[in-house]
Amino acid sequence: MANQYTISPNPLTYDVLERAADGELQLSLSEESVALIQKCRDYLDNKMKTQTEPIYGITTGFGSLCNRSISFEALSQLQENLVMSHACSTGAEVEPAIIRLMLFLKAHALSLGKSGVQVVTVQRIIDFYNNDVLPIVYDRGSLGASGDLAPLSNLFLPLIGMGEVRHKGVKRNADEVLKEFGWEPIKLQSKEGLALLNGTQFMSSHGVLALIRAFRLVKLADVVGALSLEAFDGRIEPFNELLHTIRPHQGQLETARNIRTILEGSELIARPKKHVQDPYSFRCMPQVHGASKDAIAYVASVLLTEVNSVTDNPTVFVDEDLVLSGGNFHGQPLALVLDFLAIALAELGNISERRVAQLILGLRGLPEFLVANPGLNSGYMIPQYAQASMVSQNKQLCTPASVDSIVSSNGQEDHVSMGGNAATKALRVVDNVERILAIELMNASQAIEFRRPAKTSPYLEEFLADFRKVVPFVEEDIIMYQAIDRAVAFIREGDFISE
Repeated sequence: MANQYTISPNPLTYDVLERAADGELQLSLSEESVALIQKCRDYLDNKMKTQTEPIYGITTGFGSLCNRSISFEALSQLQENLVMSHACSTGAEVEPAIIRLMLFLKAHALSLGKSGVQVVTVQRIIDFYNNDVLPIVYDRGSLGASGDLAPLSNLFLPLIGMGEVRHKGVKRNADEVLKEFGWEPIKLQSKEGLALLNGTQFMSSHGVLALIRAFRLVKLADVVGALSLEAFDGRIEPFNELLHTIRPHQGQLETARNIRTILEGSELIARPKKHVQDPYSFRCMPQVHGASKDAIAYVASVLLTEVNSVTDNPTVFVDEDLVLSGGNFHGQPLALVLDFLAIALAELGNISERRVAQLILGLRGLPEFLVANPGLNSGYMIPQYAQASMVSQNKQLCTPASVDSIVSSNGQEDHVSMGGNAATKALRVVDNVERILAIELMNASQAIEFRRPAKTSPYLEEFLADFRKVVPFVEEDIIMYQAIDRAVAFIREGDFISE
């Protein structure tokens, strides 16, 4: 059953955002937000009766057409034309979780009462969310300049009875679904089209979903890395608190502490070792995992500021009697941190693949490719290939989008953020890292069986027992992609140790 959530000026949190993405909320507008929205709309209507000077996007054209004045009678048509002409997103369909977030984040931003929209417009956005009417949006076409113009246009075409939606999983024309619900298409008033299309909700929604998954992956990386350390007969000394208090980066301290906690009570880690040192991929987990954690924490702080901001343009300040045209829709803050997020996550994949390579080399008493019955069987030879492919792709995806800019709108929009590209590729990196860690988990679980009858920690033994229910020990060759898919499903559903 959906939880009731009232949209208000109160700041959003990641807990709320995760539930919004999952479709677990039933939304409503607070009385405070209704009053703010209406006050702003009333002000704008009155302003237009007395204002003789042009107001960008309200009584003028858009972009480089900002010097073209529009008659009062044509203002509604101007906004409708804007939504239609700008609906240029293309490519693959954006997944439902992101569409839900886009609707939710736009409704929240408009509820702050700085955008000049009608209450009925915000309510219809909420109706779409509550009834799982999800507009069809595609993943390419945003420059992250005047916000996410193209994808947001596709998102809001259904408000005016155009475009397509998915309802109950079926792709349909928006006007048909509106009729079924008894909803009249919204008649956009002055400024409304611009308020809907200007904004960073496409970038933000991708970033939020990437972060929600990243929060889980950084915890999982510690668990899987600790299991690989055990399987490789590694040493515990590099995780001693003394080492990390003299270089006290928060993520480093946390990772060392996590791994000590995960390995508490292990027979394997406590037994004497013949080797003096472990390779960096094991020994430097606190430094590498920790740096990624610190980066992700920074990205999370920037995203949270963004989703609680007003990012359309122009912006209406009722109490100050001002309508200001500025650049809050520019996606540079997001473009930079989403590139950073991709890099931080890719490093978790890089080091994971190196641990797997060490496990399959036939070192420290482990059989080559972790083959229980070698010769006839290839064992874990090829999963590392799949890992290496995704690690390499991540390196390509980590080429920053934010350093690029292409002039648009005939020179008016002469610097763009490319934040939409940063956002979509960051989510692809997340997906790759999830699969890379799943393959490491398979390798570490296989390798640990060659250390029996010695046991790892109680926590990891329980973790392994749960994993073995979905991916058993490989005696003879199996169809590996099916095991990989089951491992991915396992880590998506798991609850992992953390501070």
